[in-house]
Amino acid sequence: MIIEKRMLSLVALGLCLPLITGCPKRSGDFGSDADTDLLSLDGGRDDIAMLPGSRDSLVGAGQRDHGLTAIQFDYDSAQIAASEQGKLRVVTEYMRRQSRVRLVVEGHCDERGSREYNTALGERRALAARAYLVGLGVRADRIHTRSYGEEKPSDPQHNESAWRANRRGEFVIYN
Repeated sequence: MIIEKRMLSLVALGLCLPLITGCPKRSGDFGSDADTDLLSLDGGRDDIAMLPGSRDSLVGAGQRDHGLTAIQFDYDSAQIAASEQGKLRVVTEYMRRQSRVRLVVEGHCDERGSREYNTALGERRALAARAYLVGLGVRADRIHTRSYGEEKPSDPQHNESAWRANRRGEFVIYN
């Protein structure tokens, strides 16, 4: 029964994400007022600051060498692709085995688009990964989000291969 409810929640999320993310932006449309309005959504660019008592436990260097693989996103999308869902199931299993750790999902973008737009897109990506993990059974209070937008590229080049690598969600573990 619980699994059926979770699956129903995931299906509902999958149906709603296209409505939230909208259509891809055309060149010149980045940074419109509609994009900057997304920065005021609950959760903000960094929901860690909004959670009472959680900032102290998440200060310092988080663990990045935990074996969890970053998920990739399509251009101008915060939708979890079917090819990335297995990576999120691995994260779920890790969180089940490590019941005392907290997770920060970091949303990243490529350099195309305005800084404001990319920060909002990174936030949507982190929130989408968080929602998926919650749907798989990870307690919501153990998962926080942070958007870096285009600020921390994994590949500094300016080509399609680099842009593809930079459209990602990374996982950082805190004790």
